[in-house]
This record gives sequence, structure tokens and C-alpha cells, in this order.
Amino acid sequence: MADFTWSELDERAVKMAKVLSADAVEKAGSGHPGSPISLAPIAYALYQHFIRHDPNDPDWVGRDRFILSGGHASLTQYVQLYFSGYGLTLDDLKRFRTAGTRTPGHPEYGLTPGIEMTTGPLGQGLASAVGFAYGQRYERGLLDPDAPDGQSPFDHKVWVICGEGDVEEGVSSEASSLAGDQRLGNLTVIFDANHIQIEGDTRISLGEDILKRYQAYGWYTDEFSFIQPDGSYKEDVEGLAAVLEKAEQVTDRPKFIKVDTLMAWPTPGKTNDPSAHGSALGAEAVAGLKKTLGYDPEQSFQIDEEALAHAREVAQRGLAAHKDWDEKYQAWRKANPDKAALYDRIHAGKLPEGFDKALDDLEAGFEPGSKVATRKASGAVINALAPIMPELWGGSADLGGSNNTNINGAVSFAPEADKTVQWPKASKYGRQLHFGVREFGMGAITNGILLGSDTRPYNGTFFQFSDYERPSVRLAALMDIPNLYVWTHDSVALGEDGPTHQPIEHLTAVRAIPRMEVVRPADQYETAEAYRAFFEKDNTHPTAMILTRQGVPTLEETKVKAREGVRKGAYVLVDTEGQPDVLIMASGSEVQHAVAASKTLAEQGVKARVISVPSLEWFEEQDDEYKEAVLPASVKARVSVEAGLATPWYKYLGSYGKPVSIEQFGLQGSGDENMRDLGITADHVVEAAQASLEEVRRAR
Repeated sequence: MADFTWSELDERAVKMAKVLSADAVEKAGSGHPGSPISLAPIAYALYQHFIRHDPNDPDWVGRDRFILSGGHASLTQYVQLYFSGYGLTLDDLKRFRTAGTRTPGHPEYGLTPGIEMTTGPLGQGLASAVGFAYGQRYERGLLDPDAPDGQSPFDHKVWVICGEGDVEEGVSSEASSLAGDQRLGNLTVIFDANHIQIEGDTRISLGEDILKRYQAYGWYTDEFSFIQPDGSYKEDVEGLAAVLEKAEQVTDRPKFIKVDTLMAWPTPGKTNDPSAHGSALGAEAVAGLKKTLGYDPEQSFQIDEEALAHAREVAQRGLAAHKDWDEKYQAWRKANPDKAALYDRIHAGKLPEGFDKALDDLEAGFEPGSKVATRKASGAVINALAPIMPELWGGSADLGGSNNTNINGAVSFAPEADKTVQWPKASKYGRQLHFGVREFGMGAITNGILLGSDTRPYNGTFFQFSDYERPSVRLAALMDIPNLYVWTHDSVALGEDGPTHQPIEHLTAVRAIPRMEVVRPADQYETAEAYRAFFEKDNTHPTAMILTRQGVPTLEETKVKAREGVRKGAYVLVDTEGQPDVLIMASGSEVQHAVAASKTLAEQGVKARVISVPSLEWFEEQDDEYKEAVLPASVKARVSVEAGLATPWYKYLGSYGKPVSIEQFGLQGSGDENMRDLGITADHVVEAAQASLEEVRRAR
């Protein structure tokens, strides 16, 4: 690399990074010191010479994105953020892994400037980085598709450091396969091959040739070793830089660069030792490291001010890069006023003009009394919004036709050469995503799209297979990002595929994730209003649309009440004169049974209020006055109706309420037969209401 220079001050900065990492873990009493120590020269070279960034503006749109996939090595990144001038202080390093810190054990999105995503569970950083690269390419296609490669203000690179644990996790394989298919030339992964994990040498559990695996995925691969042929060790950063520069010339494939390192080098007694991976080195080893590197073993958090000042010069280079980018950006705005207006809107997260009209026009075509699956209604909503929301794109895990997640006439997001008979239009800037049977990878990739671009992705699968996606769903909730999940075939009513495909515990399990919002609409009107509410909500929580395979009746009552009711999570769908005798709460396809039961009960002289509950989470956001108006505390007789576990409903049922639920696995029968045989019928709702009323009477 012609302009790459490596000076004595750079060497001193790397030594300081090693010592600070050791001191931070030692002070905390726990952590992972080995990788930050051995990764120090690699991370320093990236931040100083390869990653385009501006520490003065961590959110600069034109920055490259860096993701430390092995989040346990968080000090690798924290030290470089401190060196670069991101606002982290020495006190922040001293407070590593403590309460209220900006330097937690694993990087957390939104907490520390310069952190692009939460990287705790291994593999998800690497997999989400693929999504960052997806998002960059699609947004460029929206805004500046004709610019030469590397010349658009919307061009940037995605850099990743990962380790053995990341490539062992299956999610990285799912996403890496897709990255190769997509020829993501803006993605570079540096694989730290130190051959150590908590249980020792990785040979015990990792035997394949990782480079050959990535070659098979379609990646460019190369390798470099700090371990010399004679067994000595040399952190040859200039040699590594040459390998990285060579890789940067490859623009038609993602890059995977293996670097052989020795964990914790040059810590006496701890180099290449598994104990350095997940626990403090101990005072003796830290003192030995300091002596080896020329530091005073009696001092902690010692700063080489001259080396630090040298490292901080990267901020000035960042300002210059930012200035150059601003000139390109302003020229682009002047030349593309319409696209600039689109960018301003999506960057601000605003909805387009005509958003409400598109949904209103769609709803005008609904026919009360008709039977339509909510998955079909969802597909109609997506296609109603697609023409006015170019930022909206998505697909499913090989179930687009079943999930109704396909955008009519959309070009597939794939190299043109990969078009098929079924998908005859493909482009690197296409809109229709195809994930194959890779639910976990799909969830991680759409997380990355959200984090790395201004676009709005969605993804879909059968609700049963949300189990495969769940770890990335949990991470979306932890990061508070608005990923949208279209999960269909939501109950035993899907029928003949049998118990393996029929969700039972899934509503309970997904609702248990903090900050996750679950929406189960009753019919076409509620489905359309669920999407309206999701896109209009001010909060940023991930949201799951839980949708039926089977047709459900379009209700006259929802036509009138869903617009205001759905966004409140629960609302009175059918009411009585005066105070009701019993409250019947239902979600999704079971609302129809609640309505039918209320009519039967009325014939028996029982006043039953029907409450449609599309979202318990949205209902919990309402004030106490509204909750009391919907569920008056004075009405003790209550029934919940949902084709799944009753667990989430006991809070609302009280002491005398009765659930109509399913507490076993599904059956091998038609959908109608399964619902009947498992007690999800209007007759069972009537029986439950009578039983609840009887218990209230006895209690009096």
C-alpha cells in the first residue's frame, strides 16, 4: 500500500492499547482480555488507515461501518474509540463492565458513540453486517444508481472483525452464503484465527478449512499470519495492510481475510493460553505484559501522551474526508432535487404523502361478510403501500407466496445473472428479497438493513418457524429497532401439515420478549389498521404481524371501529346496553367466535361485551382510564379466546375468568377439524362465559 506508513508512534499506540485492555479487565475483575490484546494492531490499523470515519460526527452518513462481531472482545473497539476521539475517556475504560458505564462487557447500540450495533451473541454481528451491506446497496439504488462505483455519496464500506465462535454459529453461515450470492463487494471480514475458545484449542470442535468454506460461498479469500515460519511472532502490520489493500481492489465479491494470531501476545505465561480468553489475566501476568512492553508494572492505565496525540490525528483526517464527502453530497443534491427530497424524507423517518389515502382506498374495496385470510390482507396492504414507499422492501424465507410478502412486479434483489424462470427480473438494486430457508440469517440481515440504511425492510415465515429467527428478533428488541415480521399460518387452523407446523406456545413466547410488539388482527380491516398504526407509531419497537392461513370473516363492526381501536391494542367491538354481565376478549381469527357467542348469550339473557384485542402490548400503552373503560373492574365474569396457550391472558381474566385456549400440541386434521376438536368454537366460548358467571355468582 503506497500511502501506508507505520511509525514508532504507531507501535507505541498499539502497546498502549494492549496495556489498557489488560488493565481494564483486571480492574473489572472479569472480561475477555486475550483477544483485545492480540487484536490491538489489527484494530488500530483499521481505524487509522482503512475505515473512513469522522470521530467528530459518529453518525456521519458517509462513514464506513465497523462491526466487532465477537462482542466479548469489546475493549478492542473501546480503546480505538478512545484513541480516535469519539468522546470516550480514560474513566470510561476504568469503568469497564460496571453499572451505568458506556463501556459494557459487550457493545450496546445507542449507548456508546461509534458503536453500530449490539454484538453479544456470537455470529449475529457478522450476519447483520451482511444486512448493512444489503442496505447500503439498496439505498444507493434508490438515490444514486447511475454513479460510477465508489463515486456516490451513498457508497461506503462495511468492515468486520470476527473470530472462531462467529464462524461456528450457524447464523453466520446462513448470511455468508447469501452475501456470496449477492456479490457484496462493499463487505470485508477479518477473521481472527487464534484457535482458542473457552474450552481450549478449537481443533476439538472446528476441523474444516474456513477459507475453503468461504471460497465455496463465493467470497474472495486471503490469509496472513503473524506467526512466522520459524515459530516466532511478529505483528507485521505493514504486511497485513498490503493484503487488505489487495482485497480492496476486489469489488465484485465480499472479502474474507484470515489472520493467524496468538491470543494475548506477548503476555508472559498467558500467550496462547485458553485462560486468557474469558478471565482476567491476574496481577502477575499483567505486570509481566507491562514489563515486556516497556510500561511501569506498578502503574495502571498509564498513558503515552505522545502516542495518544498521534492516534488522535485520525480525527483531522476524518474531518477532511467528511469535507470531501460533503462536496460530493451537495453536488448530488443540486443535480438530483427529487431524489434529494426522497432522501430527506426517508432519512427523517417520515411517511410519504398519500400514505393514509393508499390505505383508505384499499379498505374501500373490502366487503363485510367476505372471508379473507389475514395473510392475504397483509399482502394487499404491502402492495398498496409499495408504490408510495420505495424505501419499503422485503421478502421471506422461501415462503413468499404463502406469506404474501411478494411485491407485485418487483425486481429481485440479486445479480442480474441470477434471475430464474420463476423470477425473471433481477438487479443488484432490486426490491424483492429472497432469503431461502434461512430464518435466523433473514432476521439478522434485516436488522442490519435497518441499522445501516434509511430503508424499511420486512421479512416473513410461518409463525412456527419464528423459533429459528428468535435470537435475531430478541436482538432487534434489545436494540429497539422497528423490524417488521410477517408471520403467517398462526394456529392449528393451518391444518394438514400437522403438529410440527402448528404454533401453540409461540404467541406466549414472542410476547415474553421485552419491547417486542405482537399484533394479531381479526380481519382485513384490522390488518390494514395494524400496518397503519405500526408505521405511524412514534416508538421504534420491532413488531410481528401474526396472520392466518385460513379465511376469516370481514366484520361489519371492524369496518367502523378498527381505525381508532386497533392502535389502542384493544377496543370494544360489540357492546351491551348498560353494564355487561361478561367480558369476552379475543384476538385474531377467534374474534369471530367471540362475536357469535355474544349473540347466543344475548338470546339467553346474558349481556356480553366483545373486546377485540389485536395487541396486548399496544393496550398496555394506554392510560388507566381507557383500560378501565374497555375492561371495567366491576365486571368479574370474563373469557379470553385465543388459539394458543392461555398464559398471557390470566392478567386480564382475574379470579373468575375462563380461558378458551389450546394447552397441547396440534392435531393431524383439517384446520376446521382441529379448531373444533381443540375447543376453539363459539359454543365453547358460550360455555366458558356461563362457567365464569356461575363462579362469580357463587362468590357472592
